[in-house]
Amino acid sequence: MIVASPDKKKVAVGMSGGIDSTVAAWLLKEEGYAVVGLTMKIWDGSIACDAVRSGCYGPNEASDIADAKKAAQCLGIEHHVMDLCGEYRQTVLAYFSDEYTGGRTPNPCVVCNSRIKFGSLIEKALSSGIDFDLFATGHYARVSYNDRTARYLLMRGIDDSKDQSYFLHSLSQEQLARVLFPLGGYRKEEVKAMALRAGFTDYLEKPESQDFLEWDDYGTLLTEPARPGNIVDPDGTVIGTHRGIALYTVGQRRMLGLAGMKEPFYVLAINAERNEIVAGPRKHLMSDGLTAGDMNWIVPVQFVPSRQVTAKIRSTALPVPCEVTPGPGNTAEVRFTDPQESVTPGQSVVFYSDDIVVGGGTIRKT
Repeated sequence: MIVASPDKKKVAVGMSGGIDSTVAAWLLKEEGYAVVGLTMKIWDGSIACDAVRSGCYGPNEASDIADAKKAAQCLGIEHHVMDLCGEYRQTVLAYFSDEYTGGRTPNPCVVCNSRIKFGSLIEKALSSGIDFDLFATGHYARVSYNDRTARYLLMRGIDDSKDQSYFLHSLSQEQLARVLFPLGGYRKEEVKAMALRAGFTDYLEKPESQDFLEWDDYGTLLTEPARPGNIVDPDGTVIGTHRGIALYTVGQRRMLGLAGMKEPFYVLAINAERNEIVAGPRKHLMSDGLTAGDMNWIVPVQFVPSRQVTAKIRSTALPVPCEVTPGPGNTAEVRFTDPQESVTPGQSVVFYSDDIVVGGGTIRKT
């Protein structure tokens, strides 16, 4: 059960037009909250593209907004569309382009969550005169308050296959203090059953948005044109050419065009300063540690026993044992118990202690 604070009864729900946010709004209303729906408009139509999949950013947004409005009408709640096209372009799209042209692989969902969905959306709604006390989404995660540390904790959703805590690790204490995740204590099949019971059968068939873009060529988002350059082996010998570093990521095998090698070659590193890609056999992808920056500690490290935690180096990776040592300037040094493959600069590394998110940051180097 979702327990309401006696002096905080009105909740704004971020509604995407999908099953999860719709059920989250329904659950909160069932619990007695006064609910209002908020939907972001981030697509401005300035990019020519053909949508080929369900994604967060693309021309199908109009259909998603219509579905969110329909769900709000069925629930009998207010619904507001917040135009965040400018904020999204200046924050998420600019970050996306800068990271790729800098030889790193961005994680736009993390930036969107902390700065747009749990930031600009709330700020614009409040400044527009929409009154609410708490903000909720359909993320599969949980929040609790710890008296010993006097801090709000972010925890995994109980459904391991749907847990989204990785993408929420950069939320601040102020953001966590006013957030509800109604679905965090449920499994996906239970959510589907609730949607059926509440009469939202149409939403059961709707594809889930699991991609950032609705189209294939993310190069259309880059502000700098691609510059061809050299591909070198680990010894520095030129073995080929690439089409532009922004089109590659660590661990990638396709598009290298390296024929005649004794074994498959992969992208090992990207040097933006030299406009150069280092490629080599798979064994060279293994790393025993990394340096992270832009750290956000949800749990102060002094409260983590021996600083022994597990880490996820990408959203789909399994958590692996590691030792974390905070460094200067909001950095951290990480050493894995066992070497890990394709540790990718620009991606997030997120640390866990059992189900609790200790914190996370951006991978700077291996």
